[in-house]
Amino acid sequence: MSKNTGLGSVFSLFRGVPLSRILVALFVLQILLAVGLTAYLSIGNGQKAVNQVANELRHEVVNRVEQNLQTYLATPRQVLRSNQNLINMGLLKIENLATWESYLIEQLKIFPDALAITASNEQEYLAVEKFNDRQFLLRKADKSTGYDLYTYIIDSQGQRTQLPEVIKNYDARSRPDYQTAVTAKKFSFSQIFTPRTEPTLLISASQPIYNSQGELLGVNSTLTHISQIGDLLQNIKVGKSGQIFIIERSGLLVASSTSEEPFRLQNGKPIRLAASQSGNSLTQATAKYLATKFSNFDQIQSLQQLDFSLDGKRQFLEVRPFEGEPNINWLMIVAVPEADFMGHNRNIQTTIFVCLGALALAIILGIVTAQWVTVPILHFCRATKDLTDFSNSDDSVVKVQGIQELEMLGGSFNEMAQDLRKTFAALISKNEDLELQVKQQTQELQQEIQERINSERKLRQHHQVLAELANHKAVFEGNLEIAFKVITEKVANALEVERVSVWLFNSERTKLQCISLYERSNQTHSAGLERNLTDYLIYFKALVVSRTIAVSDTRTDPRVQELWDMLEPNNIVSLIDTSLWLGGQMAGTVLYEQVDIPRKWELSEQNFVSSIAEIVALTLEVCDRKRAESALCEAKEAAKVANRAKSTFLGNINHDLRTPLNSILGITEALKEQVYGPVSEEQRQSLNMLESNGKNLLELINQILDFTDTESSKIEMQLAATSIQGLCDSSLSFVKHLAFQKNIRLRAQIPKELEPIQVDEPRIRQVFINLLTNAIKFTREGGEVWIEVQPSSTNEYIFISVVDTGIGMLSDDLFKLFQPFVQVENASNPRSPGTGLGLVIVQKIVEMHGGTVHAESQLGKGSRFTVKLPWKKAGE
Repeated sequence: MSKNTGLGSVFSLFRGVPLSRILVALFVLQILLAVGLTAYLSIGNGQKAVNQVANELRHEVVNRVEQNLQTYLATPRQVLRSNQNLINMGLLKIENLATWESYLIEQLKIFPDALAITASNEQEYLAVEKFNDRQFLLRKADKSTGYDLYTYIIDSQGQRTQLPEVIKNYDARSRPDYQTAVTAKKFSFSQIFTPRTEPTLLISASQPIYNSQGELLGVNSTLTHISQIGDLLQNIKVGKSGQIFIIERSGLLVASSTSEEPFRLQNGKPIRLAASQSGNSLTQATAKYLATKFSNFDQIQSLQQLDFSLDGKRQFLEVRPFEGEPNINWLMIVAVPEADFMGHNRNIQTTIFVCLGALALAIILGIVTAQWVTVPILHFCRATKDLTDFSNSDDSVVKVQGIQELEMLGGSFNEMAQDLRKTFAALISKNEDLELQVKQQTQELQQEIQERINSERKLRQHHQVLAELANHKAVFEGNLEIAFKVITEKVANALEVERVSVWLFNSERTKLQCISLYERSNQTHSAGLERNLTDYLIYFKALVVSRTIAVSDTRTDPRVQELWDMLEPNNIVSLIDTSLWLGGQMAGTVLYEQVDIPRKWELSEQNFVSSIAEIVALTLEVCDRKRAESALCEAKEAAKVANRAKSTFLGNINHDLRTPLNSILGITEALKEQVYGPVSEEQRQSLNMLESNGKNLLELINQILDFTDTESSKIEMQLAATSIQGLCDSSLSFVKHLAFQKNIRLRAQIPKELEPIQVDEPRIRQVFINLLTNAIKFTREGGEVWIEVQPSSTNEYIFISVVDTGIGMLSDDLFKLFQPFVQVENASNPRSPGTGLGLVIVQKIVEMHGGTVHAESQLGKGSRFTVKLPWKKAGE
């Protein structure tokens, strides 16, 4: 009852209104609702799907960009880490860059992404740069070049051709990569820079090298093209017209997936290009939008998913910071136009136009036939309701008979419904296709991630094996048998190969002999196999040229066909062989053999076996060094025995000579005193000459005896507190008569109130008497000889110098002064009488006191001999 009352109140609103208008109005209202709801659902679902696909696409693209950047920037780190490991193992010396040249060339061959590799220390600089596919540029500055930078071209045969380019007084420490490494004190990338030789952008990675005391020894760097990042981006497809570009926080363009270079040429020089000034409209608009939204690019610290409008068209953006490496603080930007996902909009627009056309036709027909179309209208209403239910799979068809106009309207309506269903079915199919694509890409990404995990696991295992072998006791001791067994077993398990063997040349270098062979299946070690060089010429030539032979299928590779008679019985289908090099020539090989299933050798595995070859070569070098050290110890012991025999002989012969010589001098003195009768003047002169020569001979014998005593350590030191002033005065008094004979002035420069020094006074006085005697001997008449005394700033040492204005000597002759039985001769200083032991005895006595002797001289201007002694005070 209440329901009828409600309907009556509604119908009362239409009192006085013609039925035709009511029918038309209701019909039009129903059509509007149906079309509007259909369009709303279609457009809404389509937009939602577009947004979802766009988000997933740009997110996946940014992930791939980040992975490619990490892989690209990992190469310099791998190169420098490998060099650091070799330096730590002592295989490379940063103090001697001459040994780096061939190694850096091989590194450039192994790492194709690297443009150049440099090494520098405080004085030297070495760089190897790719010139073309077959040539390299060598740049070096060291002592051999006068510390000027010379540039050479190295061809495939290793021949050098010097280029005319020479940079004078080159200092590698001013280079950006050197300063970056010194400032960062660790591995770091430089800022992007433009070279002066070519229009491009470069970036360098640097690693400072320190010794065990933390002192900087030098810097190792790599140089790579930024353009390679653009090549990586161009290989990533972003929809139909999407773009990828990378910028710095300053807004400068690093790389782009378009063909546009990230720089402009100005007067022939490359100038960095800001992204907001790019010639590409999408890149320029994106950069300007980000600059407007974020006043400073440093504010972008996390993932940003944005959109903006360009020429009335919506653009999807994803911005993600990349900060995976030192000094690398970039922004990765992916821009995708919405139009790439909105191709179905044309169908929606067509549907709307059809609906609007049908609506107009329905209004016209309704006005004309509203009086007698109530029943067909009801049919239209029911069909319209069925049409809004897209879950109903049954086709709703309006059938009107008897009225031509209504039949036409029904046909149009049926066509419209069919188009709408086709459109909806197409949307469903498109969504299913998109879901399938996303699923496939997800599976591919998961597979790629799994492959990367497996590769990283292998790398960790390889690094662990290298670390264990590098620290193994047998390697350091040069125990070849144990070391080779450990190496072959560990490497076979790490690479999962059946056989690993070490082969060395015999002494005649006519054949290779197997020193150690490990078979993984039965865990046994063996040796003794041989290969004649003449039987395998192609194989050995390939080893010398390539250094590493990686064979995936031994049945088809011509380099190993000569070995087929040994490979086939053991079912060896793949192998990798690395040559061993010692002293610039090939010493042997390390062979890895795979059985049953062919195997493609990865680059990481090739690098690993190259490192193993270096460890084997290191073991051989250690073994050779141990043998040399043993031989050196035996020679040293023999020298000591000979030296003791020499000292004993000199001591005995000196005593045997001095005894009869003293008797001769005594008899000569008695004859001069006329004990045995008068002597004539002629006889007296002969006796004087005999006495003078005898005393000289006795002095020589005494010096030889003193030298013998110091050599055999027979001298016992009697230390006592001694006045420095008194020591110098007594030494000068002893040689005063010699100076008087040549009219030479003697003097002393001694500070007052010096505390005593603990020395063996007679021995130290002998030191200064010898030095003063030599100074007077080599000073011309009228010259000057003096003693200077100067304490050190901490009073820990005292310096006593004997200075003369004599004939002096050349600086090249100074090293001869303290060699036994050697006298310095030149035009101004002919050989003088003596044994050449005076200065040797001086040095021995001073060293026994814990001091040193230093000589300075200038030809024609005099000499200075300085004795440095510990200044121990009398009370200490």
